[in-house]
Amino acid sequence: MTTTTNRIFNFSAGPCTLPLEALERAQAQFADYEGQGMSLIEMSHRSKTVDGVHNEAIALVKELLDLPDNYAVLFLGGGATLQFSMVPMNLIRNGGSADFTHSGAWAKKAIGDAKLIGNTHVVWSGEESGFTTLPDPASVQTTDGAKYLHLTSNETIGGIQWQDFPDVDVPLVSDMSSDILSRPLPIEKFGIIYAGAQKNIGPAGMGLVIVRDDILEQCPDDLPLYYNYKKHAGANAMLNTPPVFQIWMVKLVLDWLKEKGGVQWSQQMAAKRSGLLYDAMAASGGYYRCPVDEAVRSPMNVVFRLPSEELEAKFIAEALDNGMSGLKGHRSVGGCRASIYNAMPLEGAEALASFMADFAARNG
Repeated sequence: MTTTTNRIFNFSAGPCTLPLEALERAQAQFADYEGQGMSLIEMSHRSKTVDGVHNEAIALVKELLDLPDNYAVLFLGGGATLQFSMVPMNLIRNGGSADFTHSGAWAKKAIGDAKLIGNTHVVWSGEESGFTTLPDPASVQTTDGAKYLHLTSNETIGGIQWQDFPDVDVPLVSDMSSDILSRPLPIEKFGIIYAGAQKNIGPAGMGLVIVRDDILEQCPDDLPLYYNYKKHAGANAMLNTPPVFQIWMVKLVLDWLKEKGGVQWSQQMAAKRSGLLYDAMAASGGYYRCPVDEAVRSPMNVVFRLPSEELEAKFIAEALDNGMSGLKGHRSVGGCRASIYNAMPLEGAEALASFMADFAARNG
């Protein structure tokens, strides 16, 4: 069933664009789920139907990321922000320390919350470069007593991405909110992966958390119930009423991704979309400038500047008039930003690249 006839290209950093196919599947069954006379989001979370959707979503995450059996998948409230405190509460609240790489705005938030809970060390910071680059992963070293090394795999605001990951003697913990399921991962390096759903896999209001079994065994028993990963894993993330609508939409999005070809497909498409935009900048003769070190430019969030703020405002307004929204850069850095997550059609990147060339020709 198709009722939407005027879809624009949504380049917002989050909430993100979602696959039209997933939205239409939800629309078709929203009021009467599988002929049961009520919506899925009206049903008891203990019902076989809701439990089935929940477990199917978990199974899809495991399949698409090729997770070994010793990882638990949890859908929790609070988005990624809750995980800024939940990770250190489970791992360093009763001793030890945590190491961090400071790659930008979201890493800073994770560091700030961890400092309130236990000992932290910043082993690398991009402040001096204005958060426009990342270190060689092989150069990153951990400190004595560290329980984990935290990194933000893709900085949504700054437009930088870890292309590879450090190989250290402690588990990696990563905020992957803006590039989860966009590429294959060396899963064995990670003790915890977490992501807010709204940037790449579903609607806002939920966090995806992936936790290795040995990490679960470290969780202290004296934590409040909801903050304890081990308790969540033991209850299949059903300690309380889960975010049923968000889980359902994530399941529909992951169905779509699997049909497309999984993370290998999403990685290929991310390279094509971002390549169009970075090539458009290179062809502009300096009219568009990306401040990020080319080696770590994000395929998810493409940031760029024009010759003046006035031209940037004009660019954003005219782009909206041409069916492209969400191109204003984050308020903390200004400029322009195109977020091109898994569900962004290639045609969206093609339209934006064409508009960039036309705008430069008319306003250069």
